[in-house]
Amino acid sequence: MALSCLAFAALVVLAAGVGSVRIPPAEVLGAVGRGLWATAGAVVHRPPGGVEAVGVDPATRVFDTIVWHIRLPRVVLAALVGAALALAGAGFQGVFRNPLADPYLLGAASGAGFAASLAMVGGGAWAWLGGLGVPVAAFAGAAAAVAVVVALARRGWTLPIVPLVLAGVVVGSCLAAGTSFVLLAAREQAAGVLTWLLGSLAFASWGRVGTLLPPVLASAAVLIAAARSLDVLQLGERTAMQLGLPVEALKLTVVAAGTLATAAAVSVAGVIGFVGLVVPHAVRLALGPDHRRLVPMAAVWGAGFMVLADLVARTVIAPAELPVGVVTALVGAPFFLLLLRRKVAS
Repeated sequence: MALSCLAFAALVVLAAGVGSVRIPPAEVLGAVGRGLWATAGAVVHRPPGGVEAVGVDPATRVFDTIVWHIRLPRVVLAALVGAALALAGAGFQGVFRNPLADPYLLGAASGAGFAASLAMVGGGAWAWLGGLGVPVAAFAGAAAAVAVVVALARRGWTLPIVPLVLAGVVVGSCLAAGTSFVLLAAREQAAGVLTWLLGSLAFASWGRVGTLLPPVLASAAVLIAAARSLDVLQLGERTAMQLGLPVEALKLTVVAAGTLATAAAVSVAGVIGFVGLVVPHAVRLALGPDHRRLVPMAAVWGAGFMVLADLVARTVIAPAELPVGVVTALVGAPFFLLLLRRKVAS
């Protein structure tokens, strides 16, 4: 964990310094320190980043502005999105006892995409929310889709896995068809909707970071607390019940926490695939299946993976920018095929 956190910190410094203007690591660390100092209130009536601090030369002021106001919010947002998706993926793979499960298995992506496309096309109805219209709609759509799936799959007080997965596939397919219909019906807004569906961090800000942080922390706390119970669940539901584990309550808790993290991530960054599939399985291959290590390490590795993917997305064809979902898919699709082949072979 210590080595992973150090590697992640180095990656954050690298990502904050790379762009159209290259900033040395020492200047990045200085800008972050001055920004934290100013934000804490030590510099009264000065903007964060110390841009107007007395005694700071003009080049340093420019670096402070670039790092603190432009790059660092995007890097931090990417880290939170990656951590959220990886946490949700680890929880879903544990509760479904299948390494091929991912955060979008229960229709969260389709629900968010459908609701976001409606918000973009019918923007007037969401005008009262200002710039939060699309994120709020995406969050509500993802949460509502999973709630419908759970309601359809429940059998009394039990939540059987197979009906849950089947309901997720059916509901997700219906919502994806609805999104396609919206794209065809409103062709002038289709480009914006497609950009959002492919995932993007181009509109990152400290406000979005503040919006995403509480649900990610809450989901992480729940999933880490449930780690030992997920280990017991790997023995099978019947055995886990005989050992005194409240299996049905555990399923609902993990699904709710994973959905909260997924919906929050999708609401601010769009649909970014394969992170919740690739990262938890990579941690499992490296460190074993113990969820007490798997869940927190998945969060750190997921954050680092997303920061690196976003760095590639904004620099590989600069000054243009790739949707970050394209980068994660280019990495995740071959990995998924490898997992599938190993699963079939076993």
